[in-house]
Amino acid sequence: MFPLQAAPVVFVSRMVQRFVFVFSVAIFAALGSGFVLGEFGWFGVHAGGEQDGAYRQMRVYAEVLKKVQSDYVKDPNINDVTTGALHGLLESLDSDSSYLTATEYKIYKERPESGVAQVGITVSKRFGYATIVSVLPGSPADKEHLTDGDVIESIGDQSTRELSLAVVRLMLEGKPGTTVTLSVVRPRKADPDKLTLTRVIAAAAPLSEQQFENATIVYIKPGSLTQAHVDEIAAKIKAAGKGHKVLLDLRDSAGGDALQGLRLANFFIKDGTLATLQGQKFALQTFTADAGKFLTDAPLAVLVNRGTYGSAELTAAAIEDAKRGDVVGERTFGEGSVQKTIELPDGAALLLTVAKYQSPAGKKIQDVAVTPTVVVGPAPDEELEDEATPPVKGDEPLNKALDLLKAKNG
Repeated sequence: MFPLQAAPVVFVSRMVQRFVFVFSVAIFAALGSGFVLGEFGWFGVHAGGEQDGAYRQMRVYAEVLKKVQSDYVKDPNINDVTTGALHGLLESLDSDSSYLTATEYKIYKERPESGVAQVGITVSKRFGYATIVSVLPGSPADKEHLTDGDVIESIGDQSTRELSLAVVRLMLEGKPGTTVTLSVVRPRKADPDKLTLTRVIAAAAPLSEQQFENATIVYIKPGSLTQAHVDEIAAKIKAAGKGHKVLLDLRDSAGGDALQGLRLANFFIKDGTLATLQGQKFALQTFTADAGKFLTDAPLAVLVNRGTYGSAELTAAAIEDAKRGDVVGERTFGEGSVQKTIELPDGAALLLTVAKYQSPAGKKIQDVAVTPTVVVGPAPDEELEDEATPPVKGDEPLNKALDLLKAKNG
């Protein structure tokens, strides 16, 4: 999944181009002249002002490059070294910011809008490596029992630690019938599993619905928060009528876009702020509930887990901060940002995070995720039993949410 809300491609300004040029000249001039750090030292560089500090850090970088070139065990490829440094620079900001080489960016721009085959996983980065956020039911990844939290150590022979998130996602895509080999580290296993998955064009997970407590509790689980699924949820809420209660299961919901997540929250929240979006040079946007889109004041519970990602987190955060219902389960993944594509003079590009979503209470979802009001451990991987009036066996979060709803007046 790419950013929640895509910002337009922006070509670097003359000022930025000039900075890049001057920076490059400074580095190679330093390499050629035998520049020495002197008074600035090697570690723990501090400066009185931000600009002064930035220039000192550039000097440190130039000296590091000089030492690598002169003292490394073999003559290094400085282009590769610089590319690696730029990858690290962007990833040090956040997992969504990426540096793409000219070749990578060309592939990124030319990827088709539709007809792309995948293996059925949503990925992000944690601790430097690609990490599975959620798995599409019935997909090749699901058949290999991959699950949220599994770490993809490498794709083919390339470590994901050395790849930007955008490139990881590109490598998982391909033509239908082609294969990709992953080295996957699973919890409580010492050695990684090497798996070869065949890419397929898989349909999005369907929305599922059940009824509990003699049809007084309507259970709705969207696979993703696409417009079609949110439309479907609206229809089911309207069809339920008065006297019902709603259990919204957003566990492993990792698709859709931000506006659909906020629209879903608006079904249950009549007025007030749903979220805000702001960045250093990104004007504050406030998303407010529209009374005309409000659908129900029925008792509500929302299920979340570590696979609740992006737009679904916006829904959960808005409901929690408005005290509109209980949010039950595990802490969510933590994804809620907007990226801007900045093209560089050499054909490379930056995918740079320029704004982050905040909950109504002011919590940046990208930074702190959503912590449930009622924390309950993960459920085992098993299907719900049809018309399950007794608690669903083994699904502790679901059973807790049902208990909370049973105790509320419709």
